[in-house]
Amino acid sequence: MATTKASLVTRDLDKLAAPTGNVYASVAVISKRARQLSSQMKDELSSKLAEFASTVDNLEEVFENREQIEISKYYERMPKPSLVATEEFMNDELVFRKIEDEETSTNQL
Repeated sequence: MATTKASLVTRDLDKLAAPTGNVYASVAVISKRARQLSSQMKDELSSKLAEFASTVDNLEEVFENREQIEISKYYERMPKPSLVATEEFMNDELVFRKIEDEETSTNQL
């Protein structure tokens, strides 16, 4: 994943809208990518924490596992998916297409 500096960055709306021609379309592309990243991170975290899952629900047998805490802290310190998605979009690292263009080209055939 990309390393980013600040979690709050002022963005130029003209630069944000340039790839799609519309601010709202750009935000939609960024949000879809952020959901993909979030889902991916959640799956990774769940698979890593599944190793520590216990089959016994007894409170006496539940204990803190330092590795589990470190893994959780690592994922908490990672940049937020929305910030990573915005950086990817602004750096032209995302590939997207407009559905309207596909419908228009289909109608022309």
